[in-house]
Amino acid sequence: MIWPAESIWEAVYPLLPDFTVEVLPQIDSSNSELMRRIRAGQCEPTLLVAEQQTAGRGRLGRDWHSQVGDSLTFSLALPLAPADWSGLSLAVGVSVVDSLHADLQLKWPNDVWLQGRKLAGILIETASTGDQRVAVVGIGINIAPRAGDGLSTAPAWLQEVLPDVDAGQALLRIAAPLVQALKAFEIGGFAPFQAQFDQRDLLRDRAVNLSNGTVGMARGVDAQGGLLLQTPNGLQTVTSAEVSVRPAATSTPAV
Repeated sequence: MIWPAESIWEAVYPLLPDFTVEVLPQIDSSNSELMRRIRAGQCEPTLLVAEQQTAGRGRLGRDWHSQVGDSLTFSLALPLAPADWSGLSLAVGVSVVDSLHADLQLKWPNDVWLQGRKLAGILIETASTGDQRVAVVGIGINIAPRAGDGLSTAPAWLQEVLPDVDAGQALLRIAAPLVQALKAFEIGGFAPFQAQFDQRDLLRDRAVNLSNGTVGMARGVDAQGGLLLQTPNGLQTVTSAEVSVRPAATSTPAV
C-alpha cells in the first residue's frame, strides 16, 4: 500500500503548521495509541494510520477488525476548545460523506451507511493534559469486499461506489476537509452542520428501536446533535451517550 502522506501533509499544513502524518504497519488501535501519547504529554496534531489493527474499537466497546488494504483505519488527534462538544461525531460524519460519495448516508450518531448496510464507523474520545483538551477522532472504513460473519449489521464497502479508490486515495479525500470541519466545529459547534446532516439522515421519519427498549419515529436532530424521537409519550431528545439506535425491522427489510 502506498500512502500519500506528503500530499496530505501539504494539504493540511496551511491549517496546522505543526501537523504530522504517521503510518504504522500494525498496532492495537490507532485511537488507543494517540490517547497514550496525549496522556504522556504529546499533544501535537497527528494523523495516525494503522495498516492493520489488532484491537480496533468502536462505540460502546464494539470491536472493529481491519486487514491490510481491505479497510482504512486512522485516527486524528487535534487540540480543540469548543464551547459545546455535543454533536461532534455528527459533524465528523458530515465531513466524511461529503468527501466520499453522494449516495452515502449517516446513521445517528456515528455510522456511515450505504444501501442499508454499514460502511464506516466513527469513534471520538478526548483526553486532557494540563489546560489543553485533545480530541481523538477515529474512523474505520471498509474499502474492499468483506464478509459479514459475526457482524450485527451487514457490511458495505467503498469500492461498490468508487471501484478505483484504495485506502490511501480515500484518506487523501478525507483528511484536509476533516481538519477544516473540526476547526469549524470548534468555532460554531454542530449547528452549522445540521442542515447537511439532515440531507444524509438515514433514520429521519423511520421507526427505530433504542437499546433501552424505547421505540418511536425519528424526527431528525436538534442544533446540538441530539436525536429527536417521537414516542407515545411525546417528543424526546436522545443523546448519543445513552443508547444505540437501530431502524425497526419492518421499515428496513435489508438490515
